[in-house]
Amino acid sequence: MTMKDSIVLYSALGRGHLVSMVELGKFILSHHPSLSITILFLTPPPNQDTPTSPTAFTCAATAKYISAVTAAIPSISFHRIPQISLPTVLPPQALNFELCRATAHHLRRILNSITHSSNLKAVVLDFMNYSAARVTHALQIPTYFYYTSGASTLAIFFQQIIIHESTTMSIKDLNMHITVPGVPKIHTDDLPDQGKGRESESCQVFIDIGKSMRDSYGVIVNSCDAIEGRVVEAFKEGLMEGPTPPVFCIGPVISSAPCRGDDNGCLSWLDSQPSQSVVFLSFGSMGRFSRRQLREIAIGLEKSEQRFLWVVRSEFEEGDSGEPPSLEELLPEGFLKRTEGKGMVVRDWAPQAAILNHDSVGGFVTHCGWNSVLEAVWEGVPMVAWPLYAEQKLNKVILVEEMKVGLGVKGNKEELVSSSELCDRVKELMDSDKGKEIRQKIFKMKISATEAVADGGSSIIALNSLVELWREH
Repeated sequence: MTMKDSIVLYSALGRGHLVSMVELGKFILSHHPSLSITILFLTPPPNQDTPTSPTAFTCAATAKYISAVTAAIPSISFHRIPQISLPTVLPPQALNFELCRATAHHLRRILNSITHSSNLKAVVLDFMNYSAARVTHALQIPTYFYYTSGASTLAIFFQQIIIHESTTMSIKDLNMHITVPGVPKIHTDDLPDQGKGRESESCQVFIDIGKSMRDSYGVIVNSCDAIEGRVVEAFKEGLMEGPTPPVFCIGPVISSAPCRGDDNGCLSWLDSQPSQSVVFLSFGSMGRFSRRQLREIAIGLEKSEQRFLWVVRSEFEEGDSGEPPSLEELLPEGFLKRTEGKGMVVRDWAPQAAILNHDSVGGFVTHCGWNSVLEAVWEGVPMVAWPLYAEQKLNKVILVEEMKVGLGVKGNKEELVSSSELCDRVKELMDSDKGKEIRQKIFKMKISATEAVADGGSSIIALNSLVELWREH
């Protein structure tokens, strides 16, 4: 009996990473069903499995999700990297890096066993698991990366590595625009903070991730020609400065989060609203605001006179007791009463993909996380870009200046975004000629993005050439 060709996908820690790896696996198998896929995933140490939001994955929720996936798709199997204890409690990213590094011996053992039971063609690492490349290289397994943000930020990432290699200064001290083929001019202020201070540990990790991706067999990107045509072409034509690996744009691969029956009443409320009349505000699971900023948002929404659905997450502030403050405490006095019927405010979680798909939603105020951007493009919903952390400032530039499917707010996580700024942007998006232009642009992009993942589309062509490479290994 001939052994099946298999691919290993190694997910980073956390719900979002596991779901996006599963969606990648499903996408590969839907076009190449003869492959088998094993998904490896990390488990938090016993003292750190403390989910802080309804979307966090507890061990029980992970097990339930995995059993649902394996029941639906027998060609996907899962392998848990054994749980280990760490002496200190670490923040999420640092925890991921440390767990990946500290469990390398388990990874080696698991990959050896997979190699004996199947024809292992390649390992695809979540870019957060970059240190695993040492193990895969030692075992001589072709190694690829899955980069869950866009092709533009990948190109900028590689350019940052070149800047680090060609100067002794920190990027934070350069105060300049950088030029990358296929991307609008980017100011160093808009680059992710992690890669700016040469002496910092986070900067060293950032450089190591970039170099690991650069030295790999290829990088799989969740994007497509229809969304980022110029930079995808620049990669294809070899126009980037310095060495770059092959880049395979196979998106949009949209993560369908595990189903929850409870939608906080959002969808039935939207059913009662006119078509394309509601602006939806949601800032990701880590997008928490101070009370002062929440009040500015509330005042801005009320002044805009637009219908809205707003997911509120608040920061823990000095003087807060263990119990989270009520919406009445967080928002201006009488706000909820005055906006009743016209607005809906929910705590912490809402089914974002289902909301963006709803006919009543006509605009989206977003933190510019790439998955949120892709969901909005997929549903043809124009955006107001309000970046908060990581590479989101870059995504804002791409979204506003290159894709031209959104408006940017002035201000960011450090600076207060004023109520009048938010009011003006929301009104402009929902009720102006510029807003109409953006709406038409994103509707065309939606159609092209749908075509990209249909038979013969650019993403399927990229996927097929990737699988052909795997079969040759």
